[in-house]
Amino acid sequence: MATEKFIPTVWSAKILDALEKSLVYAQLFNRDYEGEITDAGDTVNIGAIGDVTIKDYTKSLDIAAADEVTPTVQTMTIDQAKYFNIAVDDVDAAQSKLSLLDTATARAGYGFSDVADQYLGGLLASKGTLTAGLGNKTTPLVITKDNAYETLVNMKTALDKAKLPKQGRACVMPSEFEGYMLLDPRFVQISADEAQKRLTEGSVYRAAGFDIMTSVNAPSPASGVFNVVASSPICGTFAEQILKTEAYRPEKRFSDAVKGLHVYGAAVTRPECVAVATVKFTA
Repeated sequence: MATEKFIPTVWSAKILDALEKSLVYAQLFNRDYEGEITDAGDTVNIGAIGDVTIKDYTKSLDIAAADEVTPTVQTMTIDQAKYFNIAVDDVDAAQSKLSLLDTATARAGYGFSDVADQYLGGLLASKGTLTAGLGNKTTPLVITKDNAYETLVNMKTALDKAKLPKQGRACVMPSEFEGYMLLDPRFVQISADEAQKRLTEGSVYRAAGFDIMTSVNAPSPASGVFNVVASSPICGTFAEQILKTEAYRPEKRFSDAVKGLHVYGAAVTRPECVAVATVKFTA
């Protein structure tokens, strides 16, 4: 029986591998609290410290008393739980059932990533507060080959003014936006080696200080309207786990089955450092 060869830790690792290779918006989150998940519904307290005051130093004079550091605490709840439950009938086992289940389970990993990416993209788009001059749901920016790059530069400028460190910045956009960018010579392609390292859906370009990624899951606040999101991993945290993978024989079927549970949650802890452009494209 195929389920006799089932090793939960191995199959969970395969699912996570499929997830990591296809998640895009997750690149804009850190994973600092991932090891703290034990079950759906868990809450994680996230501590943050505000700006530190920098003062002038004068030789031979005492420095001022230490400023009190008071951390603020935000909460991330693991409030998303998704599962799959698949079976291979004994009659259909023309090839190894373990092979069929293995392939199907890997596909489940990609399915998990698709759903999770929609969640993460929507969270960033709804929480980001750097939107001035970048369009809105009612009056989106109309993107053409002449203004796509300028829009990206405006997002960079907004993040610069918000004092977001330049390291690790990335921008996720729908493919149509990328298409217009490709018509602009200022949009510089990075090396193939660097692109391979990213292992994401489409991070093969760099422009305006951003790693450029495309996603079919770009948030759409209205028909024909999409969000372009730019930030870096210091602005939010994401945590996920494959809590369970189990193989079993369904009671009322002659088949081998596998089911798995994916739990996750995210928090945008610095919405003032997330730039969101709301755009539409010419016909």
